[in-house]
Amino acid sequence: MNQLSQAHGAQQQAGRMAMHRRRKMVNVVALTLSLGAMAFGVFWLMWILFETVRLGLGGIDLAVFTEMTPPPQADTGGLSNAIFGSLVMAGLATLLGTPIGVMAGIYLAEYGQKTWLGSATRFINDILLSAPSIVIGLFIYAAVVARTKSFSGWAGILALTLIVIPVVIRTTENMLSLIPNALREAAYALGTPKWKVIASVTLKASRAGVITGILLAIARISGETAPLLFTALSNQFWTSDLGEPMASLPVTIFKFAMSPYENWQKLAWAGVFLITLGVLALNIAARVLFRNKH
Repeated sequence: MNQLSQAHGAQQQAGRMAMHRRRKMVNVVALTLSLGAMAFGVFWLMWILFETVRLGLGGIDLAVFTEMTPPPQADTGGLSNAIFGSLVMAGLATLLGTPIGVMAGIYLAEYGQKTWLGSATRFINDILLSAPSIVIGLFIYAAVVARTKSFSGWAGILALTLIVIPVVIRTTENMLSLIPNALREAAYALGTPKWKVIASVTLKASRAGVITGILLAIARISGETAPLLFTALSNQFWTSDLGEPMASLPVTIFKFAMSPYENWQKLAWAGVFLITLGVLALNIAARVLFRNKH
């Protein structure tokens, strides 16, 4: 019996060792593949950033910020009208989309958890989040531009607003859902009405996360080209009239980068550098806020 028990124990030990070796081998393979995929992605990312900095810095000078987009083969020129147009359209789109997104996110998190309206809103919001931006641009083109028979800054703002809203809704709902119910119940126990609990407790506690979502939405619309091609189009001259076609950095970059003219290509790389720098700054700010929240 002792010999049988020892043999059985040795067999079990050998089985455990074989399983341990298999698991170790699988772990090594999975870790190697993961590191390889990460290195592949980081390699291309660093290459893109290197080329952006190398070619972009070469085109940055004072004229980029003070002069308008030039004609082909011009000796001077800048991106001032495109920078102004991008700031105006992205800023107004954020001002329009943020209140709508925050209010809708509050409704979904605080009132519409189990209602049919809440479920329908989440479904539509998911569609908008995953919809290609060019589809949104075509929708605004058909709904606004084709009816008014004119490209305009307002059409571009509406397209960008439809991109901002679902991002802010999702972030606001998620941040509010992370707030412990104990905070709400403590406020209710003191006789505080629900609207005041939301404004003074839950929304205040999730403020950093909501602001993070807004910053990420701004970063997303800052580089959108397709919606603006169908709505705001472009303008070689400075204009502050939102009823007219308006220049923007993404569209100007697209147009200049596809051209055979050296001065336009140089300005295109300068615009790429400015957008990359702006988006990087917004993402860093969002990460800092999110980190401080926790």
